[in-house]
Amino acid sequence: MPEGHSVHRIARQFASNFVGKPVAASSPQGRFAEGAALLDGRTVESVHAVGKQMFLEAEGALWLRVHLGLYGAWDFSGEILVDPTIASANGRMGQTNQRGTDLSEQTAILDDAGENSLSSIGAPRRTRVHVRMSEATKGLADDGAEWPPPVVGQVRLRLLTDTTCADLRGPTACVLQTTDEMLATVAKLGPDPLVGDAGEGEERFVAAVRRRGVPIALLLMDQAVVSGIGNVYRAELLFRARLNPHTPGRDVPEATVRALWRDWVRLLAIGVETGQMMTMDDLTPEQYRAAMAHRDDRHWVYHRAGLPCRICGTDIVLEEIGARKLYWCPRCQA
Repeated sequence: MPEGHSVHRIARQFASNFVGKPVAASSPQGRFAEGAALLDGRTVESVHAVGKQMFLEAEGALWLRVHLGLYGAWDFSGEILVDPTIASANGRMGQTNQRGTDLSEQTAILDDAGENSLSSIGAPRRTRVHVRMSEATKGLADDGAEWPPPVVGQVRLRLLTDTTCADLRGPTACVLQTTDEMLATVAKLGPDPLVGDAGEGEERFVAAVRRRGVPIALLLMDQAVVSGIGNVYRAELLFRARLNPHTPGRDVPEATVRALWRDWVRLLAIGVETGQMMTMDDLTPEQYRAAMAHRDDRHWVYHRAGLPCRICGTDIVLEEIGARKLYWCPRCQA
């Protein structure tokens, strides 16, 4: 399932290419035909991400809410102006990782693990491309031979401007809402570091965690407690905090809860910038490039069941909690 960084990147892609433009909307699959008919011809006025959900505002106070879920994806094609706040396809990021590794002069970094890769999104330029944006797909080349592009597979919703096409496939939710309905949906979501005041978000997060007797591993995945955290970030945040995932929220020291939030602020920003859930620290430039290219080199514990902990050598444990996989080190997080 796409985690928060992916949805924010998708929202920024829409902001760059659709805001201020009228869209032709259709439902090739037919399952969103009535909604598409209501959207058709309206101008996109704004787009926002909150956690794992995106809200696109069309003229007339009509909101499209999309939750990609486990299998959803947006495919962008045509002439795409890429948001300048996210990493470039040629690897010239001009930023640093968590602990200061300067990558401004690095060459291309490509991902072979199936996440959104640096090749998916380029520097601010116009180009004929085809980009799939979901948690488990990479950008694909487009020869630009036909416009609009032919519909391939089960497309729930197609949004089309004169130059750019966005196809939505397999979402968990694709619904139209009034402004009041959209605000009610957002009100049920936990704080997102990139939405509103981060300090206020921290206070909401701390209060929600420390009044519950639920294991912290479940609270981090509860979108009413905090928005955007999924399986990968959950495991990595807990390891980075050296926190036992079964600790009840009310028993986690307040200082540790605040540190979790602040680490989420930092990791989410890196994920939005690079398109990767990079959670390793203190890497050399060579190690960072390897981690950006290969998921196995990017995480402390996630997807490392049975492998030695990178810190203590104890085998990483895999268990199921809340019907989701949890990876953790029973020694470092004892």
